[in-house]
Amino acid sequence: MTPADCFIDACEQVAAQREEEAFRLQAASEASRVDPLLLALDDLRAQKEAVDAGIRRMLAYGREFCGNRPFGLEELAGCSGFSFSGVRTAYGEKEVRQVAEQIGRAPNRPRRSSAGQEGGR
Repeated sequence: MTPADCFIDACEQVAAQREEEAFRLQAASEASRVDPLLLALDDLRAQKEAVDAGIRRMLAYGREFCGNRPFGLEELAGCSGFSFSGVRTAYGEKEVRQVAEQIGRAPNRPRRSSAGQEGGR
């Protein structure tokens, strides 16, 4: 066998392996196929969780980082969809730390100790 013949054989062998691998991947994909509705719901849930986390960070910003006086609970409740008392518990130390890191400064006033509260919901 000449080197040219070996090359042709190697190419045919690689092509056969690729075809076999493509068949295995297709079969695995079909076996684990997920309904598009379920994929869409999962995507929307992830978006909702991201929006909820963003709202908690914005509440933390409004209460802990804005000016000499924080935004009022009623004002934030009306805009966020939380209840008056829900605004107080919607965010915690985790969100305060995230906001501080994002804006590069500490909160305007020291936070009261909130034992065990690591974040909203």
